[in-house]
Amino acid sequence: MTDFAARRTMMVDTQVRPSDVTKFPVIEAMLTIPREEFVPASRRAVAYSGENLDIGHNRVLLEPRTLAKMVDALDIQPDELVLDVACGYGYSAAVMARMAEAVVAIEDDAELTAEAERRLSEAGIYNVAVLQAPLTAGEPKQGPYDVILIEGAVEEVPAAIIDQLRDGGRIAALFREGALGVARIGHRVNGQISWRYSFNANAPMLAGFDRARGFSL
Repeated sequence: MTDFAARRTMMVDTQVRPSDVTKFPVIEAMLTIPREEFVPASRRAVAYSGENLDIGHNRVLLEPRTLAKMVDALDIQPDELVLDVACGYGYSAAVMARMAEAVVAIEDDAELTAEAERRLSEAGIYNVAVLQAPLTAGEPKQGPYDVILIEGAVEEVPAAIIDQLRDGGRIAALFREGALGVARIGHRVNGQISWRYSFNANAPMLAGFDRARGFSL
């Protein structure tokens, strides 16, 4: 029988801590949340691998290092509301729910939405609302948000999502730049977003998050 608890500890000790993730709430959440419960049954054995994990429906579970560094940089506080865009089966929402007051997690696929809701409930995590919505539209009715996490590569972040970020809030996204990916943290101050480089990382592009191309003959 697989010792997932041991794998969880090894994941933190070999993938998370060596990547300059130092905040105790992030370490504690990743040691606690059973990652294997948030992937398809056929992928449980590789749930703790150090790479993006294909979970179907054009989604991946971000590699532990990438998710941990993004969440660490977002510095989520206990009184904050988080929007998790493209939440997959709900693992990231489960992790952030241990730090935030509440998480709104969205998916555009009905099956994924239902699976995420079921898995979070079975894990006893009740401060996450899973909603089906177009990813590029966010979930404005529940906002504004203190923190937004986008789980997949983007060329640009839609204005509709930026508009849902509270002034003083933070947003994390993986920007596709050619063959490379760069994680950036955006801070909203006086209505404007200032993006700062955080680290290099890659993930598949999210549909609808590509940059509008100019018309040419």
